[in-house]
Amino acid sequence: MAEAAAIQGTLPSPARRWLRRTASLAVAAPLLGGFLPGLAAPTAAAAESAKRAGTVDVALDTLTPSAPVEGDTLTITGTVTNESKQAVTDATVDLRVGPQMTSRSEIDEVSGRRTYRDGRDPAPLGGAYTVKIPELGAGLSREFTLSVPVSKLGLDDAGVYQLGVSLSGETAGQSYQRVLGIERTLLPYQPEATDKKTQLTYLWPLISTSHVSAETGADQQQTPVFENDDLAAELAPGGRLHEMVSLGRNLPVTWVIDPDLLASVAAMTEPYMIKSGTTEVAGKNQAVAERWLNDLEKAVQSRKVVALPFADPDLASLAHHGKDVPGSLSHLQQATALASSTVETVLHVKPSTDFSWPVDGAVDPSIMAVATSAGAHNVIARSDSFRDDLSYTPTSARPIGGGTTAVVSDAGLSKAFQGEMIRAEDATLAVQQFLAQSLAITLELPEDQRSVVVAPQRMPSTAEAQSMAKALEALNAKRWTEPLDLTAAATQSDPEASKRVPSSASYPKRLREQELSAGAFRQMKETGDQLDDFKVILTAADRVVPPFTNAISREMSTSWRGEPASAALYRKEVQDYLLSLTQEVQLIEKSDLTLSGRSATIPVTVQNRLLQGVDHLVLKLKSSNKTRLDLDVNGEATRPVKVDGGHSQSVKFDASANANGPVTMTAQLYTEDGTPYGEPMTFTVKVSEITPTVMLVIAGGVLLLVLAGVRMYSQRKRAAARNAAEEASEDDAGPTAETETETGPEADAEAEAESEQPSDPTPDTGSESGDPSGTGEKVDR
Repeated sequence: MAEAAAIQGTLPSPARRWLRRTASLAVAAPLLGGFLPGLAAPTAAAAESAKRAGTVDVALDTLTPSAPVEGDTLTITGTVTNESKQAVTDATVDLRVGPQMTSRSEIDEVSGRRTYRDGRDPAPLGGAYTVKIPELGAGLSREFTLSVPVSKLGLDDAGVYQLGVSLSGETAGQSYQRVLGIERTLLPYQPEATDKKTQLTYLWPLISTSHVSAETGADQQQTPVFENDDLAAELAPGGRLHEMVSLGRNLPVTWVIDPDLLASVAAMTEPYMIKSGTTEVAGKNQAVAERWLNDLEKAVQSRKVVALPFADPDLASLAHHGKDVPGSLSHLQQATALASSTVETVLHVKPSTDFSWPVDGAVDPSIMAVATSAGAHNVIARSDSFRDDLSYTPTSARPIGGGTTAVVSDAGLSKAFQGEMIRAEDATLAVQQFLAQSLAITLELPEDQRSVVVAPQRMPSTAEAQSMAKALEALNAKRWTEPLDLTAAATQSDPEASKRVPSSASYPKRLREQELSAGAFRQMKETGDQLDDFKVILTAADRVVPPFTNAISREMSTSWRGEPASAALYRKEVQDYLLSLTQEVQLIEKSDLTLSGRSATIPVTVQNRLLQGVDHLVLKLKSSNKTRLDLDVNGEATRPVKVDGGHSQSVKFDASANANGPVTMTAQLYTEDGTPYGEPMTFTVKVSEITPTVMLVIAGGVLLLVLAGVRMYSQRKRAAARNAAEEASEDDAGPTAETETETGPEADAEAEAESEQPSDPTPDTGSESGDPSGTGEKVDR
């Protein structure tokens, strides 16, 4: 038959020749095994051949076109590298075209092979379609290019074919031709458009890590403070997010956006600050942020946009650890409510908020319940979680009851571009794998149209995004797929597909180990409770509440997966900053006071170092011994407190003393609903009452002093009279030649008495200080 075919000019294709040779070997092997026992060891020989095939590494850098049609020329470029310690001589690089593959599982099996296997790998195309390499030294590399018309590939029918590139040669140790290295890829061949095309929904995620802190500037604009300036690098040309927008604008994709990313970039378009150690420095990438937002706004116009809840909360962590912590689910509801307004404000498009996306599409009953608790009716799952027992790939949407739909993305297509993709070979192989799998899906049931969703990794790298874009561009011809947006894909279903939600036991252990702990959610609750207590006293709460609410949403972000230390540090910084603000409103410490008398006024000072006023506070003062020192009612007194920003207020309490001795007083601020605010402050009042007996003793002493003064005055008056009389007698006797100056003790005493003046009054005390009062301070009466 082969001779007849040769005569008629219809030589069998390489794929058919490979099938015939394999069949012949299959028939002959038992016979040879029976008659020639010594030769019945093909398995060992194949294993040895496979072992030797690792001598040379074959890398396929480019393959164009990725999905050829009749009339095209297939061109493959690559590199061969001799990884052995011996030179390879008389080498050839060959192209090997395998038979058509009939299932997705067969495609996976072929793609997983890394060594050459005699009898299982196709024969080389040969002829003019080889590259000769006379010698390849140890450790050296050579580039190659193979160009073959598609008509020479022997592709019989539409389908997916194995394509191998091998290097055969000799070494000094074994001087005969053998395969020393091989690399396989896949070739999708669909020259004509199929009658029923697979509707392909590709999600294009714009998600980043959390970059904005809870801190804002004290200026009127509340300048945001960023944890770092890493976001600017992602937005700049060549950055990950820049490439996602640049590539996605020309692709038929559904944009899936975290509103927190939009809010963060929008904040960068205005003045912003960046943490730098213990200080802050001004950010300088406003132009980069503005250009990226402008490009994104143009890219999403008239396109389907899905908004995730603000900051992309970790639904699995909420379901497994957070839902039992009061208030956790309320943050998910707030994040969902904020999503639509943020996207509309920044991008001027109305998004869909009806989708939730658990990590890697892994779900269980609790995740499904949490994912839909904030109003979403569609949960994006994945087929390696939501498994089917079908011989074909079913349509993605699965109505599971209660108005909820599981949109099950295809695991093989979704994971096709996970990896660094830095090497050209990795990207080329991934693109061919994706295209081959998508064609295989269409050919499974060519008479039925199905809808398939692809949900790639949340934050593709630049190289991964470029590979994804290359694969989608190869589908532009729409020969076996056509684009469909996510909202439309959620409305289609397959009655044969499984609608059973996976059990909790089936949730991957690897993902469970990365979840936020219950302790993390309790810490978020503490921060939220602290914020609730703080906001009720503020006269401008809108300057404080939104930054902290958004920060708490960021604390439960999916982006913290695999970063537990960074997540814990972020939560602590948010909580510490809120605590520092609450402590700006406090009681000024007082030292011990002395109360003399039956009644007095006790002042307590409230200090507000915030830039805004506080109100709706009350100050309660309590006596530890109401019998000794009583206040308004039953040893307690309450006064309202309202203090302007940057000021202090002295709150006065009337007290009445009934007995001597020390009394401990406790001052505590409360909100109007009775919630304690801040720490209590204690001080001691020393009661020293003056009794009637003491007053009589003091009065008697004063009387004695007065009487002594009167007596001294009378004595001095009589002495002055006697002196005057004596002077008159001397005048009558006549003057002497000299008048002597009177001396002696009496004259000195009199002179001293005449020189006495009342002392100057003491100066006024200074203005009231915010420092603690001094020991022995007396209260105002």
